[in-house]
Parts: sequence; C-alpha cells; structure tokens
Amino acid sequence: MSEAISTTDPADANSFISTVAQTGTALIDGMSQQLGTLNISSVESKINTGRSKKDAGDAAFKSGDVKSALRSYHEAIMYLVGVDRNAMNALGMGSPAATPDESKQEEKTEVDVMLEKIYANMSACHIKQENWKRAIETADKALAKNPKNTKALFRKGKALGESGYFEKAETALTEVKKISPAEETIVDAELTRLRAIDNERQKVADKKMRGWLSRDKKA
Repeated sequence: MSEAISTTDPADANSFISTVAQTGTALIDGMSQQLGTLNISSVESKINTGRSKKDAGDAAFKSGDVKSALRSYHEAIMYLVGVDRNAMNALGMGSPAATPDESKQEEKTEVDVMLEKIYANMSACHIKQENWKRAIETADKALAKNPKNTKALFRKGKALGESGYFEKAETALTEVKKISPAEETIVDAELTRLRAIDNERQKVADKKMRGWLSRDKKA
C-alpha cells in the first residue's frame, strides 16, 4: 500500500483530492438545501395552522362562544410562538423595510402581528368572563408586541379599574386618548363609569372603617 502511494504521480494525487473535496462540498450543500427546504415547509405549515386557529377563535368570539374562542387562540399561540424568523424571511413573510422612524424598533413579522391581535382578543374574552387578572396579562402581551395597540390598552385600563386600581386604569385610558384622539368620547365614558365604581367601593370601605372604629370605642 505505501509503495503504491509513493509511486503515484503528484499531479494525479492532487487532482483526486480536489475531486473528493468538490464532491464532499456538493453533498453538504445539497443536504443543507434539503434541510432548509424542510425547515421552510415546516414553518409555512405552522403559520397556516396558526392563522386557521386564530380565524376560528375570531368566529367563535363573534358568535358569543368565549370558551371556544379562548381554546382556539391558545392553540394558535402554540403554533405561532417561536416560529423561525429566517425561514419567514425566505417565505417573504418578514417585516417590510424599516423607515427612519422605525429603524430603532424591533422588526415585526406577520406572526408578530397575528400574536398581537390574538392576545388583544384574548383580553376581550377574559373581560367577558370578568377574569380581570388574565385580561390584564394578555393585554400586556399584546402591548409588548405593539405599545400603541389602543384596543389592548383600553381593555387593560378597563380590567385595572374593575380590579380596584383606578389610578392605573386612568393612566392607561388617558394614554389611549393620546394615541387615538378619535376615541376620546368612549374613553371618557369608561373613565366616568370606573370612577363611579371606585367611589362606591371607597364608600363601602369607609363605612366598614367607621364600624370598626365605633366597635373599638365601645370596647
């Protein structure tokens, strides 16, 4: 074996090594392309399923079936969270070119937009169920995707007010008016309603306090 190698023409040996290297590179490139295609196909499938689940949730909510809506939204999130951004760009589903004003903002994809709407809609579902804590949590998730989502911000303010945090609710609702002046009438009506609830809540608390103080004096 060693004698055969030693008598081999160096030029032939170099040619052989070059051919092997090129073949190996071609095989690796081919495998990478196949894996990339599979990855993109998987991402596309997840996005389509997530979109379908979201649409089902929207339809259920419009019909008044809040439980089914929440279930569909949860399922949509399972498919959409963690979707590969590079694969989305390859599918043409990435974010559009950023304008100078948006250059410092995080890039948003189609999935980001869907998740923003899903979380905002889930907040509305939880409000229907008077689950104020979950309404605030899901509204915050929508706002993490888009701080100027006035629907999510309004729902957060409503849930905060119902939870007894009127000052925080007022801050959130006032922000809605700053972002969208056209919603001022609706926001002011909600602030008036929440203020009345807060005043009534305070009266009850004051009455209890007076009762305790009176009891202490008699003791």
